Amino acid sequence: MSGLVNRKVFFSGLQDKTVEAPFESCTLSNGIRLVHQRIESPVAYCALMMNTGSRDELENESGAAHLVEHLMFKETGKRKAHHILSRMENVGGELNAYTTKEDTCIHAAFLNTHYARSLELFNDIVFNHKVTDKVLQLEKNVVIDEIRSTKDSPSELIFDEFDELLFPNHPLGRNTLGTAHSVNRLGKMEIERFVARNYHPDQMVISSVGNISFQRLAGYAEKYFDAIPSKLQVPVARTAPAVYVPFEKGTGKKNHQSHCIVGTTCNSSDRRFRIAMTMLANLLGGPGMNTRLNMSLRERYGWVYHVEASYTPYSDIGVFNVYFASDKSKIEKCVVQIEKELDRLKGNPLTGEQLKKLQLQVMGQWAIASDMNDARMLSAGKSILMFDKVDNLHDIWAQINEVNAERLCEVANEVFHHLSFLTYH
Repeated sequence: MSGLVNRKVFFSGLQDKTVEAPFESCTLSNGIRLVHQRIESPVAYCALMMNTGSRDELENESGAAHLVEHLMFKETGKRKAHHILSRMENVGGELNAYTTKEDTCIHAAFLNTHYARSLELFNDIVFNHKVTDKVLQLEKNVVIDEIRSTKDSPSELIFDEFDELLFPNHPLGRNTLGTAHSVNRLGKMEIERFVARNYHPDQMVISSVGNISFQRLAGYAEKYFDAIPSKLQVPVARTAPAVYVPFEKGTGKKNHQSHCIVGTTCNSSDRRFRIAMTMLANLLGGPGMNTRLNMSLRERYGWVYHVEASYTPYSDIGVFNVYFASDKSKIEKCVVQIEKELDRLKGNPLTGEQLKKLQLQVMGQWAIASDMNDARMLSAGKSILMFDKVDNLHDIWAQINEVNAERLCEVANEVFHHLSFLTYH
């Protein structure tokens, strides 16, 4: 395996007594990185992650990244759509994909005896897919129908519009799906140019969790991927968003409920900040039922059925928001209560007991999420793609425990001001 370089080992586990198998990593000669954790399980999970998303589209390419993901499943030099879909399903496996604003991922679950089958298929659909006029038009129709279906869901639509207002005239502000108009005007030439410009091996990661030795998996990776040229074209550098300008907008919709998002932009580059921001979002409106906003807006006042807070870090900026849906007459009351909760975090440090509960809650949620092999595989791939390392649970827990009450107040004061508001009423 002479094409492998830069081998690394990232140890996992919570304590010395419960050390799990480490994540091992190496780089193929063309720049594709491989990360793998060996586990005792008959089921394996593997993905090919690409550092390309809707953010990498030029203005006349809106929707191209997501459309390319669809086209990968349609036809290659040696397979039709039926053969692509059946390749894993014929052996009981599953094949899927997703596109976000900054990455695209092809992933599969299968019995661990089928690693070669999975990696050969990844290679074929990513690097050998064909774009014919017939298939392109067919898939454009499918995507346009998907775009139109989102119009029926105001709870999804409001997030897309909020991003558009948050990042005006910037790729981060555009819907990952594109618009019916932008997708319809994408031709074969535009798609091929987008692929040639963006899908480079040195911006890809093969991530795996399964019962196979790292050496054997690296051999498969080298067999199916090492001959791919390192670069096709020079990608266009990502541009930073413009300076954030707060906004307030209300839109009339024929919905039974009113929907609202309160939010702002924030940092994303510093790991300590990301940990603290994740903790604050969790405290306010994370997945637990005992969050401050759920206990206030739902349990105490009965104004909402659902409220959530989230923090989304991109490569150079982050987004914090609070979303809720309620009767139109309760919107203003809910917003006032949300602002009160944000102000509390800015001016009142958590007590020692409150901080410990929050740390334990976030550590528990992180551990449960990482206990799912498919989620751990995707998380490791994303971590290698963005940071070229994998943090184990022990390291993450240590970083959570380093966040004190004063640091949470500091981050809250940095983020929870100059808020923006979007309401569907």
